[in-house]
Amino acid sequence: MACIVMDAVRVPEALIAQEPLADRAASRLLVVDRRAGTWQHRRFAEVGRWLRRGDCLVLNDTQVVPARLRGRRPAGGAAELLWLRPGPEPSTAWCLSRPARRLMPGAPIVFDHGSLTATVVACGEGGERLVHFVADGSLEERLAALGQVPLPPYIRRAPRPDDRERYQTVYARVPGAVAAPTAGLHFTPALLDSLRADGVTVATLTLHVGDGTFAPLTPKALADGRLHAEWFEVPPATREAVIAAKACGGRVIAVGTTACRALETAACGPASGWTELLIRPGFAFRAVDGLITNFHLPNTSLLLLVAAFTGGDLTRRAYAAAVAERYRFYSYGDCMLIL
Repeated sequence: MACIVMDAVRVPEALIAQEPLADRAASRLLVVDRRAGTWQHRRFAEVGRWLRRGDCLVLNDTQVVPARLRGRRPAGGAAELLWLRPGPEPSTAWCLSRPARRLMPGAPIVFDHGSLTATVVACGEGGERLVHFVADGSLEERLAALGQVPLPPYIRRAPRPDDRERYQTVYARVPGAVAAPTAGLHFTPALLDSLRADGVTVATLTLHVGDGTFAPLTPKALADGRLHAEWFEVPPATREAVIAAKACGGRVIAVGTTACRALETAACGPASGWTELLIRPGFAFRAVDGLITNFHLPNTSLLLLVAAFTGGDLTRRAYAAAVAERYRFYSYGDCMLIL
């Protein structure tokens, strides 16, 4: 499909970042000028050079939960759950499971020698499992202690303790995501303070990133014009900051495709709830004037959004330039500022 722009640009596996940089703001920054169709190679620490007094920078303050649980089936064999979202009853959750064929309703799973147990209650339409948990003490504390950071599948190593801090933005506040809003990983508290001191308004919203963020686009999603649902909230203070920026001639800069998706959903509908908005080329952006975003996998909704904002040809050429300059790609990699 012509609007999925990355098929012609191959990202060598060696460029897929497996580790975060020691300094978040040391990432490289590809600054793309949509009007001129040009770009510059810079460092993220310089991002303030392209922001100005009166602009509104909008961050997604979702917090990644330690969603991956590894346990055993009493009958023998390993079992794994990936927490997706709360279930309809207390102590229940919808999860992805492995091995799915062995984890049918009634199947038990034991974690940490029994300090946490789970029982499959039902199967969902998408293959997910509704699971009921029983914990010694607080369920939240057990999940936090035993869960692992759900690193993306292209990071080919086991999660480490330091990933709990580095696969998280410095402003993460509301638990609920199973993947990080990775454009925000480059910010440090000092950099945000510097932007505020220069007259840039910093506002927050919440969109809990789901596992569908890594999924390839399907013909059904494209035909329906709808994506997997993700919960979001754009609070009144952020809506007011966006309106104020527009009123004084400032720009609204979304940090990440998730922030962009939430802002554009709220611009034409409710400011909270579940969004299924699919942004593709031809979409009329109402809220967002600039975008900070990491590089994305081909054939995904995230890349489709970038192509809609930037233009398919310019996106393709910018990605090719990043490959040629050996940028680091995907979640722990470098990023773009698109204006």
